[in-house]
Amino acid sequence: MLNRLISIAPMMDCTDRHERYFLRLIAPHVLLYTEMITAAALKHGDTQKLLSYDAFEHPVALQLGGSDPQDLAACARLGESFGYDEINLNVGCPSERVKSGRFGACLMLEPELVADCVAAMSHAVKIPVTVKCRIGVDEVDSYESLHAFIQTVSRAGCKVFIIHARKAWLKGLSPKQNREIPPLNYQAVIQIKKDFPDLTIILNGGIKTLEQVTEQLKYVDGVMLGREAYSNPWLLYEIEKSIFQFELPLDRHAVLEKYLMYVEKELQQGVRVSSITRHLHGLFQGQPGARAFRRYLSEHAHFENAGVEIIREAMQKVN
Repeated sequence: MLNRLISIAPMMDCTDRHERYFLRLIAPHVLLYTEMITAAALKHGDTQKLLSYDAFEHPVALQLGGSDPQDLAACARLGESFGYDEINLNVGCPSERVKSGRFGACLMLEPELVADCVAAMSHAVKIPVTVKCRIGVDEVDSYESLHAFIQTVSRAGCKVFIIHARKAWLKGLSPKQNREIPPLNYQAVIQIKKDFPDLTIILNGGIKTLEQVTEQLKYVDGVMLGREAYSNPWLLYEIEKSIFQFELPLDRHAVLEKYLMYVEKELQQGVRVSSITRHLHGLFQGQPGARAFRRYLSEHAHFENAGVEIIREAMQKVN
């Protein structure tokens, strides 16, 4: 049984394996998610490169994008064979590119197809198959349509829904704007939990503080954090301490010292240090010297021969 009380959202260009390893150093108990990987990419691309991760990241869930039940079932089997703890279907991403590929938020308009995908994936693997969705899409944004979507998909075997408490606009708004402009409606998610008490309902969207996490956990089964966890990862320290009663025996500098061992190993495999340091910019948010830390990483990590010394030197900028 996965602990779903706190999880970190799948975020494109953010939650890659370097970021997940880093967050795990701070937060031993949260559930981590990969970036969305499309079924087409897994079918035609480098499976090893796309799915590889460090065992230290567990528990970690694989998020898939797609709409073909058999392709998704094959990808779910791949994910299970790589040891992922959960397979999640993306029914929430609002970008035009996603719509043209017939996956993401546009699938909320086709609940029967989503149900077919979930059924095929669930039959293919033994690990949980979950769905991440919005509360609505374009003009199809009534509570009744959300209720019908959850009902249809849950009957196909999905017992866990992660619901971003905003509707998605498929035209006119960028993915970034879709995270900010459509108003939050936590009450819709809370009502889904009331109407489907046997389902696990995770609330996502706009959660930025420990106080907000604690408040929403009164009504739903878990909270998923997104951009705030990326831009201010030390928030997870406060969450671990308050929610899980676990106090990390490390401060920010000590976390980075531990991370350097991972960085050195990755550099030996040919990874550029800039691919890793971009995830560290928010670690010292709110601390004296945080701006100098970020600036030093930004200005020096792209050099051709840059190594772990760049991180060590940046650390000296922070008290």
